[in-house]
Amino acid sequence: MSAVGIIFSNVHDKNIPELTQIRTMASVPYGCRYRFIDFALSNMANSGIQKVGVITQYNYQSLMDHIGTGKDWDLATRAGGIKILPPHITAFANTVNLGFTTRLSGLMDCGHFLERCKEDYVIMSDCDVICNIDLRDLIDAHAQTNADITIAVKNVTLTPDAYKKNVILSSDEYGRATDIFVYPNDKSGTHDISLNIMVMKREFLHSVIHDSKAHGYTSFNSDVIAKNINRYNIRTYRYDGYFACVSSLSEYYSCSMELLKPDVRHALFGDKDRPVLTKVRNSAPTVYGSDSSVKNSLIADGCNIEGTVENSIIFRGVKISKGTTVRNSIVMQDCQIGENVVLNCAILDKNVVVRDGRVLSGHETKPFFAEKSIMI
Repeated sequence: MSAVGIIFSNVHDKNIPELTQIRTMASVPYGCRYRFIDFALSNMANSGIQKVGVITQYNYQSLMDHIGTGKDWDLATRAGGIKILPPHITAFANTVNLGFTTRLSGLMDCGHFLERCKEDYVIMSDCDVICNIDLRDLIDAHAQTNADITIAVKNVTLTPDAYKKNVILSSDEYGRATDIFVYPNDKSGTHDISLNIMVMKREFLHSVIHDSKAHGYTSFNSDVIAKNINRYNIRTYRYDGYFACVSSLSEYYSCSMELLKPDVRHALFGDKDRPVLTKVRNSAPTVYGSDSSVKNSLIADGCNIEGTVENSIIFRGVKISKGTTVRNSIVMQDCQIGENVVLNCAILDKNVVVRDGRVLSGHETKPFFAEKSIMI
């Protein structure tokens, strides 16, 4: 059974405006050397999907630079490969309110890509789904139940605030979806939440897109699924591995800090048959000074560490000078931190320069944030 992948790169940009003003959600840096899209792309590449379309709308220069030809995911093929799918805008289009804000409107805008596909199934995934899932099992479960749509879910106990950020699905003992609650306000307890990964036959998706255009639908969850929950054969596929989805800067911070736990790292990166792939950079090894001290941290290559680093995530090319202490922080690529600086619960975007003697501190629930390329 052949499948084509669709990844949505912009639909959740408003969740982390601090990090997505200059980039798509798909290209947000994560875990020392990765981008969010690496997990969705790796899941597809590791599952034998050789054609992937990335639906994007704006701020996708860094995404194109990261993906390149797709060779790092073994997707630089003449038949298939990675296709960037920008908005279809003509020279005579009315530019007012152009673009899309939902998955369904993005699919409508890029329907020409699907029309040229010959694969049997379509796998759709958001770009900020942090998990390591075998999509072949999802496709097999979809085929065995003869479902119209199969949605990957995870059973979790949600906090009251988390209900408003998740799509909750109810299903019977056979896994058939019986109800869907899109960002509810009054739910409690343990529920199956959508991972925003779903599979369906390509011909069925075509019919859904045409029907949605005819009826003016805009949301896949609220219009296509909720309004047809009893008409379509919609199934759930229970995923039991590690999963995280980022919906705010504080959640980005907490999810990143979870990578310091060995069990989380093993769940995401421990399967040698399912590696998380990313753009390869040939940087020199990190240099540690004679007075440096590093504890419980993830540090990428190409860094120069002369100070103290504890419980932190340090990306490539970062310089931490003498007398400086970095704790519980995320320091992105090519930041330069001067001498006798104190960082605590901070997130520094790329190319930030912190001059000598500065003290920057936030809290786990509200980390201090420095935007890209500023000097402090």
